[in-house]
Amino acid sequence: MNAHDKVRARLALATQALADSGVRYAVAGGNAVQHHVARADETQIRGTRDVDILIDRADFEAVKRSLESKGFRYRHVAGIDVFLDGAESKVGDAVHILYAGEKVRDHELAANPGVDEIEQTEDFRVLALEPLVRIKLTAYRRKDQVHLQDMIRVGLIDPSWVSRFTPELGHRLQILIDDPDG
Repeated sequence: MNAHDKVRARLALATQALADSGVRYAVAGGNAVQHHVARADETQIRGTRDVDILIDRADFEAVKRSLESKGFRYRHVAGIDVFLDGAESKVGDAVHILYAGEKVRDHELAANPGVDEIEQTEDFRVLALEPLVRIKLTAYRRKDQVHLQDMIRVGLIDPSWVSRFTPELGHRLQILIDDPDG
């Protein structure tokens, strides 16, 4: 099984476990970007190593029970909650938990969206495009900028999106729209 297949299997196992237990969640991060980009042009999707899942903090214990029942092992590392899926699993390729309505880092400009800002796919609940863009603009690390550039390049985001966000986040988006290959 190659790395891409391992991530897809991890995503499928985790989301099925959460769905079976009735926990509200949303797939976020690179897997959510893949989903949206693939709708526009599947040849443009980019790989990702981990699985980011957005949940309500109040549901953490239910999430933990659900994922552990499928063989995931919980760890709290560097301020984040992760679930490893095997003896060889690393934190960088684990299931990472994000909390709805909370900031990942104190200095960030916006909190994470809610778990109901989703689209239901055939396989899982995924963060809708606008809240996903907001998360990416908030984190604004290089990989987030690349994800945003991918979404701009396939036509999911255009200049009309700038006004949907706070001035600070809108400015970040405008920079990327002005130079999508920068």
